[in-house]
Amino acid sequence: MQATRVLSLENWKRWLWTVVRFILIVGLSFVILYPIFQKLATAIKDKADLYSPIVVWIPQNYTLENFRQVISVMDYWQTLLNTFTLAGTTTILTTISCALAGYGFARLKFRGSNLLFAGVILTILVPPTTILIPMYLNLKDFTLMGIIPLLTGKPVNLLNSYWPFLLTSLTATSLKAGLYIFIFRQFFRGIPKEVEEAAYVDGAGVSTTFARIMLPNAIPSIVTVMLFSFVWQWNDSFYTTTYLTSSKVMATQLSSLPHNLAILLQGGDASTTDPFYLSMVQDTGILMAILPLIIIYLFVQRYFVESIERTGLVG
Repeated sequence: MQATRVLSLENWKRWLWTVVRFILIVGLSFVILYPIFQKLATAIKDKADLYSPIVVWIPQNYTLENFRQVISVMDYWQTLLNTFTLAGTTTILTTISCALAGYGFARLKFRGSNLLFAGVILTILVPPTTILIPMYLNLKDFTLMGIIPLLTGKPVNLLNSYWPFLLTSLTATSLKAGLYIFIFRQFFRGIPKEVEEAAYVDGAGVSTTFARIMLPNAIPSIVTVMLFSFVWQWNDSFYTTTYLTSSKVMATQLSSLPHNLAILLQGGDASTTDPFYLSMVQDTGILMAILPLIIIYLFVQRYFVESIERTGLVG
């Protein structure tokens, strides 16, 4: 009798957990997919459907005019190429620099290493807005510790170029770099020291051990960091719109899309354009901006999930 009650209680717990898990999955899926479906429904609407009281999700008049407007105003294909180039380059440089920093914190013990790593963790916690002004001023009048004015007589303005992204990526101070260093550090700490000691016995130095022993074993963390870095750089609008003003990348083109479209439609007068129509076209632009990421995710999601599990970021 007692065993039957225990079995019944276990069945109820299992059933309850199944229901809770189903509700959580449905809720998370709704939060993630709802904005995408909403923008997709808006993108194929005609301008007349904006003021129709019966149109919510399914438009009465289907059209691709919004997509044509976005492709024309954003110079979409050139913008897509530029964004791929920027995100891909910064991803590679960030992965290399953060892997080196993570390995140094994990294996190379030196005085002050814990204090420096605390600074790395601080970069994860501190909002980027708190350091925006000094970074902006430093890049506007870049001196490289006074060396450039000594040689040329004046500082260099690195704004409105890709140099801020390249320099921060090379020095492991780019967007979310603190998190990437933490990921690499934790992964390298999990590799047995005997692997390195065997390499040292065979005559390998620190750099050789890192390149030929540690990096091949760190493929899961490399995949994780590369995917995170690429997506965050692609979606970044804070640093991108700060450093770049005229370059054709997704963030700058999306931010100026309504204004440029209004000028195009009204022949230079943006004040008389329907703001609801501009919002509809901007939603279309956002959908086209995230479409490449969705396509990439369909092909790499299995590797992404596997790398996340092996790096220990879950659980």
